[in-house]
Amino acid sequence: MKIKTTLCTALLLPFVTIAAPKNIIYMIGDGMGPAYTTAYRYYMDNPETKVVDPTVFDSMLKGMAHTYPDDHTYVTDSAAGATALATGTKSYNGAIAVDTQKHDLTTMLEIAKHLGKTTALVATSQINHATPASFAAHNESRRNYDEIANDYIDNKIDGKLAVDLMLGGGTKYFIRKDRNIVNEFKEAGYVYADDFNKLNDIKSLPALGLFAEVAFPSAIDANPNRLEKMTTKALSLLDKQNEKGFFIMIEGSQIDWCGHANDVACAMHEMHDFANAITVAKRYVDNNPDTLLVITADHSTGGLTLGANGEYKWLTDVVRGVKASAVTITEALLKTDDIAKTWTAYSDISLSKEDLAALETAKKESDKALNKAIKNVINTASFTGWTTGGHTAVDVQVFAHGNSAMDFVGSQNNTAIADKLIGYIKQ
Repeated sequence: MKIKTTLCTALLLPFVTIAAPKNIIYMIGDGMGPAYTTAYRYYMDNPETKVVDPTVFDSMLKGMAHTYPDDHTYVTDSAAGATALATGTKSYNGAIAVDTQKHDLTTMLEIAKHLGKTTALVATSQINHATPASFAAHNESRRNYDEIANDYIDNKIDGKLAVDLMLGGGTKYFIRKDRNIVNEFKEAGYVYADDFNKLNDIKSLPALGLFAEVAFPSAIDANPNRLEKMTTKALSLLDKQNEKGFFIMIEGSQIDWCGHANDVACAMHEMHDFANAITVAKRYVDNNPDTLLVITADHSTGGLTLGANGEYKWLTDVVRGVKASAVTITEALLKTDDIAKTWTAYSDISLSKEDLAALETAKKESDKALNKAIKNVINTASFTGWTTGGHTAVDVQVFAHGNSAMDFVGSQNNTAIADKLIGYIKQ
């Protein structure tokens, strides 16, 4: 006989609890406001089909997060944003895991380490930049790069180093005249690599990989899938030491830098690398149901808009036709006597007489003027708008996949994301 379950009988059934995720993959697209994920969808779209296909972001969208710092300026920097995302506490712009009184805040990475989990940080910036730093260091200023690098070796959790795996840039800060922190990591038993081509030579943890003096080159200029490769390597290493689980923060650092530069082609290449890294992480979650993937941004950068100058269009073919960052194009045009010919090696945009004249005039003025003129040509041709070279206060998207993903549905403070993740880690 088939039994019909009513509300009353349902209330009498045993309460089923779902175990908290064992592993946390936390991905932060620095500067990646909603316009960036929208732009990426159109950038990747096949114009031969009627429907605009969704991206990996669209499949995991859960909610929005408020990014304001601990004051009423409303516009955060990466340090305050990352501090909120790492600790669950708002602080001032420039703060690295310290509160407004400059007292240390405990981060979720430190909690994970205390509880015996394996920990990791991955970034395309220097590994001691604001976002990764806010998970494993404490400093009153994000600009104190040497002190932050020192913290990575000096900041101990129960007598142990806080981070088991670090992949990014920053040899300038870790190998200095006053202190060779790389040697200290080696003495502590860490595998060390400084050649990105030998990333796969890292076979065990703990490990430190520093693959650039400061940050990686822009994805549009070199190593277009460096974050994807580091994410793949990191998850393979963490999976081997997964008895108590792991916590990893992976940052798409340079989405923000391209936004500051108002360089749309640069930004889309960074978004593509970040999206590919997300795909790797999502695949890991699909194969490991005890894992949660959460993706968000610390803020949005540049005030990016799709459509400009009163025109109802955004031309992705123009953006896709740009083959280098504005910085690289500037360097090339400064060296040439034939701007028009050299331009064709870096962009499919046809220069008008007015465009060519503007570039020639800007070149005579200064490097900065030339860089600005180059971006003006690209942005005008593609109908891309920007409102600032800084950050904006718009809410950012929250994406999640796997165990407990639905906990991130709705409008929430960025600190609420941290509070939930810390709660899972502590269970």
